[in-house]
Amino acid sequence: MSKPSSYRLGTRGSKLALWQANYVADALRKITKAEVEVIVISTEGDETAGSLMNPIRPGVFVSSIRDALIANQVDLIVHSMKDLPSAKLLGLKLVAIPQREDSRDILISRSGLGLIDLPAGSVVGTSSPRRAARIKFLRPDLVTAPIRGNVDTRIQKVRDGEFDAVVLAAAGVKRLNRASEITEYLTSEQLLPAPAQGALAIEIRGYDRDLGKALEKLDHIQTRLITTAERAVLVGLDASCQTALGALATLDGNRLSLVAELSDGETNTHSRAEAAIVLENGDTMLDEAFQLGLMVAKQLDTTGINVASRADVNSESGTEAND
Repeated sequence: MSKPSSYRLGTRGSKLALWQANYVADALRKITKAEVEVIVISTEGDETAGSLMNPIRPGVFVSSIRDALIANQVDLIVHSMKDLPSAKLLGLKLVAIPQREDSRDILISRSGLGLIDLPAGSVVGTSSPRRAARIKFLRPDLVTAPIRGNVDTRIQKVRDGEFDAVVLAAAGVKRLNRASEITEYLTSEQLLPAPAQGALAIEIRGYDRDLGKALEKLDHIQTRLITTAERAVLVGLDASCQTALGALATLDGNRLSLVAELSDGETNTHSRAEAAIVLENGDTMLDEAFQLGLMVAKQLDTTGINVASRADVNSESGTEAND
């Protein structure tokens, strides 16, 4: 059976999504020598993302693209991994997770001041419960307000004076060549990133073996291990994007460490847990990483914290999907 002379890659149409899609498309061209067409798929999330009058439902940035893959309208799709539901979708395969970009959150402020130095009453833009809860804990004298739009739009709202600062994912800002505008990189002590923040996820139909074999060359095992551990915390809590959860795994040799924090901005309650294991070399490493995430999830104290479940909102994507 001859290999296809071209592939169709499905993506959202935002500037950041297109950067991610073209990054994967270029890599696939080098591996296969085949043509790769990037196809923009409109999602409900893209159509409502600019309006605060239309709350973003979880999953709206992912479902339309997955539907196109299942319907054979495209051959592969690319996501920001933190937007991808933790539950597997029958018929699809998460074939590759390329090496992770910077997982941290960053602050861009109009005054050039960092989070701790912003004047009392400053308005910080974020629609993420995780970020808002931690900002309230670190600086209860600041105001957090919802902000919508893509990375460029959010930064411009700061420049225009609508907000004094905005918190975004470092990965998206760097990918769009706007790192020079970053005021401050937030530490993991200040703000743990969303699970799998900074990583990409490539999905295909499970039966497309030739394409799968080619894309497996883009898989970065260290990134797969740490994101597996982080996302397992979501599973262990049955959590969703409405849950203020941060998680960060690190790999030092065979030692896999994981720290997670669960917060509630309404009650200003926070619970942090961490654990580490030594991975066995072999086929069990991913399962061990997953079990580490479940273990840390069990250690988190949910007392006084509203853990919005997947049953309530269906998936983990939505609130941070544009950054």
